Amino acid sequence: MKIEQKKLSNRHTFTFGADSFNFAYRDKSGSGDVDMVYADFPLKSSTRIEQNMWLRNVGFLWAVLGLVQVGYALVSARSLSGTGFWLLLGLACLLWAHLSKVTYTVFSAERGSVWVIQDAKSHDQIIDEIQSRKKSQLLALYGDINLDNGLDREVGKFRWLAEQRALTAEEAERRIAQVQAALSATLVNSSTAIN
Repeated sequence: MKIEQKKLSNRHTFTFGADSFNFAYRDKSGSGDVDMVYADFPLKSSTRIEQNMWLRNVGFLWAVLGLVQVGYALVSARSLSGTGFWLLLGLACLLWAHLSKVTYTVFSAERGSVWVIQDAKSHDQIIDEIQSRKKSQLLALYGDINLDNGLDREVGKFRWLAEQRALTAEEAERRIAQVQAALSATLVNSSTAIN
């Protein structure tokens, strides 16, 4: 499965495999890619905003200059013709600065960072797909009860799976109860065999 995101000069491609995904990016500053196993995908994210601050600031300056010119023309009863040039130019710069702003959800991991463009079309779909595959992978790797690990390790494992959102708190407690019951039954059987 492959999902592409595009905004202005930014292009992000997410290619989903069975055990891992590839995040490839290309923008005006360069390109690169990151391969990440689903189980390593972090829960926490941050938000980054890429915008042209110079264009925004000069837009504010020109809009204020234009407002002063229009205000002065109104107060001094002069003609308004030609006084709105800087105001319009400033507003155009502000509009362009707003439209060219790109907001990202950033997930930082050991192997690299994954930047998802916040758009209405694919942002949530990408994150949901990664989280769903992460849950499946964690349950396949660690979801079974292994009595050889001992009670403390199994309890810790299922609580960790709940922290990683691979299990709900109720499912984790149910599996912990199953481990405790199975280990109790094993202890009863071994003590009966000794007697």
